[in-house]
Parts: sequence; C-alpha cells; structure tokens
Amino acid sequence: CFLVADEAMDYRILHMDEDQDRMYVGCKDHVLSMDINNITHGTLKLFWPASTAKIDECQMAGKDPTHGCGNFIRVVQPYNRTHLFMCGSGAYSPVCVYINRGRRPEEQVFLIDSKTESGKGRCSFNPRVNTVSVMLNQELFSGMYIDFMGTDAAIFRSLTRRNAVRTDQHNSKWLSEPIFIDAHLIPDGSDPNDSKLYFFFRERLTDNSGNTKNIHTMVARVCPNDIGGQRSLVNKWTTFLKARMVCSVLEEDGTETHFDELESMFLLETDHPKGLLVFGVFTSTSSVFKGSAVCVYNMADILTVFNGPFAHRDGPNFQWVAFQGRIPYPRPGTCPGGAFTPDIQTTKEFPDEVVTFVRNHPVMFNPIYPVGRRPLVVRTNADYRYTSVAVDQVTAADGNYQVLFLGTDKGTVQKVIVLPSNDSLHEDLILEELEVFKNQAPVTSLRISSKKQQLYISSEFGLSQVSLHRCQAYGSACADCCLARDPYCAWDGLSCSRFYPTGKRRSRRQDIMHGNPLTQCRGFNLKAYRNAAEMTQYGVKNNTTFLECFPKSPQASVRWLIQRDNDRRKEVKLTDRVLSTEHGLLIRSAQLSDQGLYYCLTTENNFKRTVAKIRLRVLSEAMVSMLTDKRQSQWAWAGSLRPKDLLVAFSPAESLAVQQFCKERKELKNLQQRQQQQPAQPPGPLRGDLAKLKPLLDRRKSRNRRNHVPEV
Repeated sequence: CFLVADEAMDYRILHMDEDQDRMYVGCKDHVLSMDINNITHGTLKLFWPASTAKIDECQMAGKDPTHGCGNFIRVVQPYNRTHLFMCGSGAYSPVCVYINRGRRPEEQVFLIDSKTESGKGRCSFNPRVNTVSVMLNQELFSGMYIDFMGTDAAIFRSLTRRNAVRTDQHNSKWLSEPIFIDAHLIPDGSDPNDSKLYFFFRERLTDNSGNTKNIHTMVARVCPNDIGGQRSLVNKWTTFLKARMVCSVLEEDGTETHFDELESMFLLETDHPKGLLVFGVFTSTSSVFKGSAVCVYNMADILTVFNGPFAHRDGPNFQWVAFQGRIPYPRPGTCPGGAFTPDIQTTKEFPDEVVTFVRNHPVMFNPIYPVGRRPLVVRTNADYRYTSVAVDQVTAADGNYQVLFLGTDKGTVQKVIVLPSNDSLHEDLILEELEVFKNQAPVTSLRISSKKQQLYISSEFGLSQVSLHRCQAYGSACADCCLARDPYCAWDGLSCSRFYPTGKRRSRRQDIMHGNPLTQCRGFNLKAYRNAAEMTQYGVKNNTTFLECFPKSPQASVRWLIQRDNDRRKEVKLTDRVLSTEHGLLIRSAQLSDQGLYYCLTTENNFKRTVAKIRLRVLSEAMVSMLTDKRQSQWAWAGSLRPKDLLVAFSPAESLAVQQFCKERKELKNLQQRQQQQPAQPPGPLRGDLAKLKPLLDRRKSRNRRNHVPEV
C-alpha cells in the first residue's frame, strides 16, 4: 500500500499509460507518477498546493478546511508526447498547469512546466463533486460544475483553438443536477467523423407533478467536432442527446426493483466496435432496502436507442410519449462530415429546424436495457455496497470468461466470475475477496492492466496493487484448484498455477463451467485429500468452546456431524446454545454430553469432503481448578495425593482416559527395558564384495571420525 501521508488525501487514479509503464494519481496538493510494475518503488511526487490567499478565501467562505480548502487534483490528461495537462480544485478556485514528464520514463522527469491558468470550465470547484474529462487532439472535454455555488453543471469543451462549447445553461431538459461518473470516445461506424463522446452520469429529475425528484442514470453524447449553431444554440452543443439506462430486477409479481444510482462504469473492448460492452455498478435509493447491482450493456443496444424515437411531452398531464411528428434532416444528433452528412462540414450549416429540434427534444423515448434485461450480479441486504468495477476478459480451457473486480465501501475487492446456468439465469461466484485497506476505507477507483496482469485500487487513505491471479492461494491440491473455478489458474500436476492457453501440458486440469474434481482430478489421491486428520480439543464444562472449520471456498455449504462413543454419526442439532458460524461451531455452556468426534463436512458442486475432524473432551470444573491452582507449584498437588484419591476429582470419562494413558505408558516402558536387557547378536561373517571392502573401510574410519576411540 502507498501513502503520501497518514491523513485522508482522497486519492484518485486519473490516467494510466501502459506504453510508458506509468500511472498518474491525483490527491490533495500532490500528483503522483507511479511505476505500474511496483507502485511502492520509483514514485515521482509533485507538490502543488493552493495559494495561501485562496485557502484563506475558502475558509472565510465557510468551506471545510480539511476536505475542501486544498488543491485536490482531479484532471490529468496526456497533452502531447512529453507533457500532461493537469487541473485541481485550487481551494474552490480551479487552476490548471502543464507538466513535463519527459519522453521516456528512464529520464525521471516530472515537473510543472507552465504558468498557472484558470481551471473554470475544466474542473469542479468542489472536490467532493466529480469531474470527468477526455483529451482529444489537444482539446479538453469535461463534465463538471462551472461555478462556485455548484448550481451550473455543464459538459464543456475548452483548451481549444476553436470556440468553447457547452450544454444549454440552466436547462433541466439537458442536465438536471447531474453527478458525472465517466466519459469515453466511442466509434460509430467506420468514419472517424461519426465517433461520439459519451458522458455517463446520474441526475435528479422531477416527476410530472413537479414535486418528487427521482434519480435516474443517463448517458449523453455529443460530436467532438460540434462548434455550435449559427443563429440558435450559439456556442452550445447542437448534437447533444441523452437516454436513460435501466438496471432493475423484475419480481415474480411483475413489479420492478430499480437500482438507479450509477456509481462506476467500465468499457470492455471487443474485436468489433459495436460489440463493446459497458459494465456499470448501480446502487438503490429505495427506503425499503439497500443494495447494489452490476449491469452490462451492449453498445449495439445503446446505438439502437439513440437511433430510435425521441421523447416528447404531450397531453394534459404532460406525459412522456414518443414523438410522432416529422423529424428534420439531417437527423438530430448526427455529426457533420460523417458517412450520413458528407456535404455538411460544420454544425453551423445545420438547418434551423434541426437545431431547434435538438434544443426541445434532447431525450430519447426508449430506455437502454442491460443484456438479458437483468443484472449480472445483485447484492441486497448485505453489509456492503459496490463502489467501483473493472473487468478482464480471460481465455480458459473451456472458453472465454469475464472476470469482474468489484470494489466495496468496506475497503475490499471481490473477484467475481459470472457463469451461465441451466435456467437461463446467471450464477455469479465470488472467487476471492481481498481486504486491500485495513481501515475499511471505501474503494474510490479501480484500474486494470491486462499487460501487467495487475489491479490498482485507490481510496481516500491510500493506493494498493494486487495481482489479477493468486493461484497459490487455492492450495496445493488438485480438487481445491478445480473447485476454485478461477480461469486464471489450472492444476499442472504439482500445484495450482497460472493457466496459459498456448501451453500444452498433458497434466493440466481446468474446468471453469462445472468445477468437478471427480472428473478432473482422478489419480491425484482424492480419497486421502477428502479425509481430514483427527485433532483433539479440550473444553471446560459450563464454558464456551469453539470448533474451528474453514471451508476452502465461499461457495461451499457446511454441515456438522457428531459421533459419540459406540454410536453412529448424527447431524449436530443447532440451537441457541449450539451455533454454526462462518468460521466454525460455537458451543455455549459446554456439557459432558457434548463430548464426541465432530466432523465438519463441506459440499460444493456435489463434491463432499471432511474439512475438520475434532474430538472434543469436556473437563469438569473440579479438574480445571486443581490444574490451575497457583498457590502450589505446577505439579506439587500430584505429590500430595495418592493416585486413587486423585481420580476422584475426574469424571468417569476422564478417569477412563487417564487409566488408558497410564496403561499405554507402562507398556511402553516395559518394552524399552526388555530391549535394553537383551544382548546384541553378533553379526554373521561377511561374504563376497563386502568382505573385500571391510579392510578398506576399517582403515578409513579413523580419518572420518574426529573423536575416534581406539579399539581395545
């Protein structure tokens, strides 16, 4: 874990450059250039605080001196081959500079290389309000709040030789109290002029009565070459459109439970642009329950919605309906100079009716639904919520799988794989859960490097780095490796190790879809593996005893059996006194009747095994008090009592155990005495080659033994 200071610095991973093996992280008053091979080594730090005057003004305005009146770095974008463009909140007075990072990382260059300029329209004033940005051809596109009070939200193009362009100001049809989450340039066909910039955000919308405000997740898009209208929407986007993204669960009674608040999103690229997948983490705003979900959207479905009907308010109640009138040409939202508009070079050439239509109808009528119209992963009534997501496409022996890395608000990262199951629903498996931050600080951002096979995690308090695969954590048994169902790992005949699709090892075992060790691990000593070694544990009567049992996998179900003397195994009856917990069996106020041999059985994928076998012996209180009497020496009490008097303090079961122990010790002592009394038998005469070697060996004995005793 990497820290600049012990206090909360609000770290954000802002840019990753895999070509130069660097990752750029912004936090309070600092920007960090980190080596993605190992973030704890070779980090270059740049200290860039807000000016003293601005900090004083910020505090006089009543802003939080710790989490507000600092320079929180929120924009780091590549400007050219040698420089980055960086912006910070500047104690509620945004500022920007250029950073020289050198041509190659070996140069170890990282310094401010320009005068400070205004960051208004490029970075939000309030560091608690998200800023998203994309740099295209040395033009900065930002989603942020443009004023000190935080009332004027905008998607803004700045740092440009052309005119600055923004969304229509204070027009709730366009933006209504948005919280920006991410932004990406996504192709639309083969013509680069048709590529569009997509902004993902959630916003607060009023209902038809104008009273209640509901939170919806939206995606908006603009054309990067948009320069505004000629007579209407001057210096405003003329290609701005937005659509709602739905992530919901359909209940059996037909009602929908919505996860409305987008927290994080991730783009997973495929071979074809239209096959692009958009993963989103959503949380619920319902007062009934708390939960989070992961939904995945196909880019083709998103394009279909933007090419579909526009929304229009109609009727006495101003209900949203599909616009039925004539749609002007070129279709609103089309980029100039693209495949559909080769004769129109700029947006200023758009007819007035196109620009007017965009101003009044920026919303699409159809919502965007996820693949399968249901979430991939749902967590409700859990003690955590998901905050961020990163996805890796992994090739396994039986196909391609998407592995999700999900950050939580408890400082952990879950590694999840989603498998198709028989009932057309998806089954998600938590492969492992890593505690990356000890203080349970919520994960703020995740970045993945497929090139380095590493995952990078940030929180308010620090940064962490973990490998995408930790195959050794699954143990050294074939069954454990198979049941893990981790597409990164396979059993190679000796251990659980990294799986390489190009490898051709015959002993390699991997079965992600079914995870069946009975078919995959034949010949790897499954019988011995499925049986645990017996352990003895002592408890004290009327005291609490805990029998530990750690299932190898979070998917395994656990059963406890008990076998008392001269009886068959029976299932342990769970009561208020005997509780089965995540880590074992808790027995409150242990009694002599609780004695016996306990079996912890786990079942996963119909594969059963004994994880723990514990023989519990319960000692009486009289026995324990005698053993722990501090007024006498450790074993002084034994000398003051005859053996028969001593046995009175034991229970009948304890007396039998002591007598059996004494009997075994006596038999062992007698055996040792008999062996000592028997004279050693002289060895027989040596024959053959050994007889020839004996004189040579005798001569060498004196040289080899330093303390050789001469023969008499």
